[in-house]
Amino acid sequence: MAGYGSLEGWRAYALARGDSAPTSAPDVDAQAALLRASDHVRYRYVANLLPGLDETLEVVEPATYVAASLELATPGFFSRTYTPGEQKVLTQVEGIKWTVVGDASKSFAAAPTSTLIDAMFAPFLIDRDVPGFMLRAVGG
Repeated sequence: MAGYGSLEGWRAYALARGDSAPTSAPDVDAQAALLRASDHVRYRYVANLLPGLDETLEVVEPATYVAASLELATPGFFSRTYTPGEQKVLTQVEGIKWTVVGDASKSFAAAPTSTLIDAMFAPFLIDRDVPGFMLRAVGG
């Protein structure tokens, strides 16, 4: 399965933003990060695009480059496994008290997230947590 963008494209994108890590990385490591990033963008964002949109959308390639930089810095960043119990924040020190944060029932609630990638795709995504509407015909 091919990924989005190219190693050269990612390196140019990153360098233009002051990030030389993709250029400094060995090709094999950079290519692996780019492929993992493509997988993340494909299954988290492209799979949830509004009807009529597909992977040719203008934001797919730059979003993949953003994800690739995160993947290069921390291999497997977008593949982490979470449990609901991890969605908590320390709220009291004396008796060590944790408070659950967020709504674990929401789609992607425990998934690692890049706010930049979310912002890039926001206008183009289906919200999986909004009740859907469907019409069905019964009979002939």
